[in-house]
Amino acid sequence: MKKVDVLLGLQWGDEGKGKIVDVLTPDYDIIARFQGGPNAGHTLEFNGIKHVLHTIPSGIFHENTINIIGNGVLIDLFIFQKEIDKLKERKVDATKNLKISKKAHLILPSHRLLDAAYEKAKGLSKIGSTLKGIGPAYTDRTARNGLRVGDLLHTGFMQKYNQLKTQHLEILKFHKFDYEKHLIENMSFTAYEAEWLAVIDNLKKFDLIDSEYYINQALINNKSILAEGAQGSMLDVDFGSYPFVTSSNTITAGVCTGLGVSPDKIGKVIGIFKAYCTRVGSGPFPTELFDSVGEKLRDQGREYGSTTGRPRRCGWLDLPALQYAIMLNGVTELVVTKIDVLNSFETIQACKKYDHNGTLIDYLPFESEENVLQAVYEQINGWNGNINQILTYNQFPENLKNYIRYIEDIVKVPITIISNGPDRKETIFRNI
Repeated sequence: MKKVDVLLGLQWGDEGKGKIVDVLTPDYDIIARFQGGPNAGHTLEFNGIKHVLHTIPSGIFHENTINIIGNGVLIDLFIFQKEIDKLKERKVDATKNLKISKKAHLILPSHRLLDAAYEKAKGLSKIGSTLKGIGPAYTDRTARNGLRVGDLLHTGFMQKYNQLKTQHLEILKFHKFDYEKHLIENMSFTAYEAEWLAVIDNLKKFDLIDSEYYINQALINNKSILAEGAQGSMLDVDFGSYPFVTSSNTITAGVCTGLGVSPDKIGKVIGIFKAYCTRVGSGPFPTELFDSVGEKLRDQGREYGSTTGRPRRCGWLDLPALQYAIMLNGVTELVVTKIDVLNSFETIQACKKYDHNGTLIDYLPFESEENVLQAVYEQINGWNGNINQILTYNQFPENLKNYIRYIEDIVKVPITIISNGPDRKETIFRNI
């Protein structure tokens, strides 16, 4: 029997998961998203076009591969419809190869109001939410108040919807949040809600499934499955830099609950990391650079959020954090992305340890708030040359190979794929 391979991010998101899933999709029968929602932004580039996906799995452009939105994913009907419309512009009819779990929870328009109200109430302590309603929707799921895709098929849906919306509006009154003045997607709440509700009939055109049965039967039928994660391991609600995290389990364990498969069904775990680090929003970031080097990384890496457009915080590679994520996920092989962003650097820094109150440590302690951990760097010689057109690993400059080996020697996991550009063609497979 086949097992579910897993592909997920090992940093604070934005590692390039969308591109790598797209590249690997021809090897799989099914691509399945297992957590997160439209706070994700997976960017794909090929044939001269750039496309950003938020909810739909990154295998959607391969018509012979089934794509599944799993039960652990949150769906905003408005954003979902926008994604479908964008795919139609690319001549992709998602109804042909996209299936949606009936158990996937819905992000209501009022969830987005709550997200904005909660973030505003935090003031200077704000988390840096994408304001997509993710946290409040997951809260309702845990509190057993949530609405799911399967509820759309029943006549009592609008009654349940209005009940939950009323609860949300009462909370907003408590926070003295004037939702009538708040814009969602440049629309009033009333206008946005109308657009959201209008999508319901369109969603019913898709194959709404009991995804846990579908996926487990596919394994019995020897179908190959790749589970696609969103965000990154350092944003995991349990093991990330809490409270500056997302609201779901972004690590391998989330595959089991987010798709309905048992732990013994997990196969390869492919972990993705950038050759440097980035982070969006608030929270600790030990290797963050506030100088011209950080600006250079941001400019050359085009480090602006694909969902929010916000400039990303940039810094050198954090090896203790990478080792931590590898441990949590049981990573069996690694993918390094955006290594071409380092093309023009004479020297590269990598954080191998932290100074924690005067003591050198190589792990992430509980006390990891901002400025508590000071990065201790090692210097590596750069390759100072363009590698974007290189087609094989052997053609890489020796100093780049040294950087790859340096990372492998520390984390003890092989790097099997190297992304040396944004296009799907700019991907090097390394035989080890």
